[in-house]
Amino acid sequence: MSGTEERSESGRGAKTAGGGGGGGGTLKGRTLVITGASRGIGKAMALRAARDGAKIAILAKTVEAHPTLPGTVFTAAEEIEAAGGEALAVGCDVRFEDQVKAAVATIVERFGGIDILINNASAISLTNTEQTSMKKFDLMHQVNVRGTFLATQACLPHLSLSTNPHVLNNSPPLNMNVRWFKDHTAYTMSKYGMSMCVLGMAEEFRALGIAVNALWPKTAIATAAMRMLGGDDALDHCRKPEIMADAAHAILVRPSRACTGHFFIDEEVLRAEGVSDFAPYAVSPGKPLFPDYFLDA
Repeated sequence: MSGTEERSESGRGAKTAGGGGGGGGTLKGRTLVITGASRGIGKAMALRAARDGAKIAILAKTVEAHPTLPGTVFTAAEEIEAAGGEALAVGCDVRFEDQVKAAVATIVERFGGIDILINNASAISLTNTEQTSMKKFDLMHQVNVRGTFLATQACLPHLSLSTNPHVLNNSPPLNMNVRWFKDHTAYTMSKYGMSMCVLGMAEEFRALGIAVNALWPKTAIATAAMRMLGGDDALDHCRKPEIMADAAHAILVRPSRACTGHFFIDEEVLRAEGVSDFAPYAVSPGKPLFPDYFLDA
């Protein structure tokens, strides 16, 4: 597997959002595995890597068109190919060990290895204890925590052979402020479980040179989940998924041995990369943005 190029020290003047971020590094030729990438943030991350010429395996359970949700794993793969990447669409439900292991075997057979894993698949139910059915509880914990742990475990032998291996979880910083628990304890537990994987695995894999980090948005992101929770009007107060994609790119081109165990916030990552104008990321520039969960003001 080819390693990551050194990040460029040139061109550090102010940049405009949406220009790619990430300095001079590239994901060209690298193999990425992204869970839950048929739409939203996961697909945006895949498309950003595709523009570099990366090899991208997208894992998602949506293999047939959904009546209310856009895209399938196959339509996402078509977009990745059109953007310049090499795509492999794999129908996979991360709750099931046999499916994840089979998916990893297929990916390695096709691409020869794995350099990057993005644990993006997630389930959400912002319900209190009384209103959270055990079916919803189990779904969130099986997808968010178990799926993240399982996918990382399955990819680990292959990541250890990469020259610049990264694991990136779409999960928040561990904030013990009670306000983030009281209205949706079950969801918070499941997302913090993903973040605890970062905390433990970053240290566990340090000697292997495998970076394990988390990335979380500063503001709400315009996704199908946000539309479900807040309706179409809520999207006007969101940023586009591309801000998370550009921030992920900036992290994933960094040397893995020098960048692990961090809980990154998308805007902070891009500011460090020289981005100063974030208006192009807004769905409706000029309208106030909703802050995301788990971040104190």
